[in-house]
Amino acid sequence: MKHQDILDRLTLEQKVALLSGRDVWSTYPFAQAGVPSMFLSDGPHGVRKQAGAGDHLGLNASLPATCFPTAAGIANSWDPELARQAGRVIGSEAAALQVNVLLGPGLNTKRSPLGGRNFEYYSEDPYLAGKLAAAFIQGVQENGISACPKHFAANSQELLRMTSDSVVDERALRELYLTNFEIAVKEGHPKAIMSSYNKINGTYANEDKTLLTDILRDEWGFDGMVVTDWGGCNVQSAGIRAGSNLEMPGTVGDSDREVLAALKEGRLTQAEVDQRVDELLDVILSTHAATAGGRRDFDQEAHHAAARTTAAQTAVLLKNQDGILPLAAGTRVAVIGDMALEPRYQGAGSSLVNPTKLDKPLDCLTESGLSVVGHARGYLRSGKADPELEQAAVQLAKQADVVLLYLGLPEVFESEGMDRTHMALPENQNRLMAAVAAVNPKVVVVLSGGSPVELPWYDQAAAILHGYLGGQAGAGAMADLLTGKVNPSGKLAETYPLTLADTPCYKWFPGRERTAEYRESIFVGYRYYLTAHKPVRFPFGFGLSYTTFAYSDLEATAEGVSFTLTNTGDRAGAEVAQLYVSRPESQIFRPLRELKGFIKVSLEPGESRRVTIPLDDKAFRYFNVKTGRWEVEGGAYLLQVGASAEDIRLSATVEQAGTGAPVPYEREELACYYDAQVENVPDGTFAALLGRPIPAAHWDSGAPLGENDSLSQMVYAKSGLARFAAKRLEAMQHKSEEKGTPDLNLLFIRNMPFRGLAKMTNGMVTTAMADSIRDMANGHFFRGLGGVIGGYFSNQKEIKRRKERLQSHD
Repeated sequence: MKHQDILDRLTLEQKVALLSGRDVWSTYPFAQAGVPSMFLSDGPHGVRKQAGAGDHLGLNASLPATCFPTAAGIANSWDPELARQAGRVIGSEAAALQVNVLLGPGLNTKRSPLGGRNFEYYSEDPYLAGKLAAAFIQGVQENGISACPKHFAANSQELLRMTSDSVVDERALRELYLTNFEIAVKEGHPKAIMSSYNKINGTYANEDKTLLTDILRDEWGFDGMVVTDWGGCNVQSAGIRAGSNLEMPGTVGDSDREVLAALKEGRLTQAEVDQRVDELLDVILSTHAATAGGRRDFDQEAHHAAARTTAAQTAVLLKNQDGILPLAAGTRVAVIGDMALEPRYQGAGSSLVNPTKLDKPLDCLTESGLSVVGHARGYLRSGKADPELEQAAVQLAKQADVVLLYLGLPEVFESEGMDRTHMALPENQNRLMAAVAAVNPKVVVVLSGGSPVELPWYDQAAAILHGYLGGQAGAGAMADLLTGKVNPSGKLAETYPLTLADTPCYKWFPGRERTAEYRESIFVGYRYYLTAHKPVRFPFGFGLSYTTFAYSDLEATAEGVSFTLTNTGDRAGAEVAQLYVSRPESQIFRPLRELKGFIKVSLEPGESRRVTIPLDDKAFRYFNVKTGRWEVEGGAYLLQVGASAEDIRLSATVEQAGTGAPVPYEREELACYYDAQVENVPDGTFAALLGRPIPAAHWDSGAPLGENDSLSQMVYAKSGLARFAAKRLEAMQHKSEEKGTPDLNLLFIRNMPFRGLAKMTNGMVTTAMADSIRDMANGHFFRGLGGVIGGYFSNQKEIKRRKERLQSHD
């Protein structure tokens, strides 16, 4: 043990207490053993340190901090150095605010455009996500604190996220849902990682020894701590045994009692407890110096400027008909849209940042050198029709040379706790676009949002510039881009399908009861669209510039490629060159091509540069489910260099030696996967892919409710009172959504399992009391009520005794 001297000074009860939080955000200090408290805080794109009452949903106010573009935007930069710089600034603010562990980045693979937290995640591609996450982690940890990539792993939906079982074949799990974390861990070296709420193939992620020990620690070399997502601990002793170090938030002793009982019964050993405490102490002690000096100020103006620079690199120019952009100084513009008054700049939920300042689009445009002839709100954020607002916008559009129309996804469409149900913008926005374009064809659409949307008016727009969720300085960055002060260089880190029905998991996402079936396997995002020859609106890696680039003179080996990149336009600009690997004659099913390298190059007009993109150990590998390890198929590979996944400019063939592994599949048995026709995978084929029967997907409404059943399942409870409560909660949720402000607390409660009552109430409810509440829901009202009342009083006594015991040794 690294910290045997400290372990020797801690009692068993203190060790166990360290493995569960003191409250919502911090761990227990034990001064006599030299153990300070450690503070954890949300922070994928800015620090969310709450000054008062703590919660994990962004409900209560937090201290001011710089709000950077969300991960979905950062990914569009394809620039690890930019991600590192953002991490460096955010990490410095975290240290200044006495935060030891910053809970980010989020890097779950975007399985569907509907994922409620997609704005917090980088990409549909694990290689790109992993590289950017590793750089962000490095930047954060330069400040002496810890980053904490999340949510590990296969956490692709918000609906029933605490109870859902991700049913996924091992190859897809390894290649798509773990490779991003592998890169982040091996290259970023985070001191912490957060386990996800969900089960993976029947086992809760936080209790999965294969995931947390065999893969994370033994295979990848991770030597930090694993922290649960908030309320994501199922059975604490099982988590400790699997490799989890810290349950958050604390339960004021309830989890401790379960662990001590497990030790007494032999289900857990003291050596396992000591190991988990030792790993946790590494993080507590190594991050203490960075925060020990007290709260400090930081340069808010300099950090705001950094956020503006970052946002300018994350926007993507999706259309620029006849070179309408950039706009010359003095161009008479009509500014239309509610989002031009109040920008949509971040998502909702635990990542919600209280910005130090906030740029407003209309203000920034007025200061940009453009001639703003007026502003019209145009539409209501709620989506309700307002003919007067629309007509006023149409009249204003007639007076301008160019219309700047600000559209986007309202806050209610993208939030932690809920997935989208469609890819459409509100109909009042689509209708406004058609009306404005009818009187002025020079419409430049400025989009906001963290996920792909359907664009029925694409042909009517003269230009489309997508700022994603650009953070507190996004409006200023957008003005810089519109006027040409900055040349757009962002490229999409996700595919934009034409319609939701085109997505590979359309019929399976989200899983609505017990399971989430990943029937599409490895065919996610561009891996599906390209291989299945499915047309899309914008391909992965797509993005325009105010200049043009030429690729030439390719040289290729199995170690990488070199080529010449030339700026053939009249403006300085940056190009993201992408390297894809293809195996045309494969004996296993594969995507048409996969991203295996990229580089962002800035060039002056007419400048040429020789560019090299190396290939690493992930370039040719695939996970073989027969051998249970990474293998390489020997033979000819096509190396393709392009400006997007569809726009391939150069290609060459190289030979690669193989590992000689047996082919893991029977082609006839998995024919739809070999053809990438995964929209309607039959049960038998999916079972063959899994190598086991498909688990039951639906709830058993005739069975009593269990500890891991969600509170929303009380709709079929035996107790009439429980059924009424479930329906009432559902009605309250629908009402909040109709108002345009989703109630995150309600969303969390409805999706929470009964055991969550003991995990998320700061010790007010114990596991035994939660079981009694479940008893009441199952029709045993008086027995359950007695258990709740008796449990409350006995718990209060035990809390007092525990506090005395912990303090008596401190």
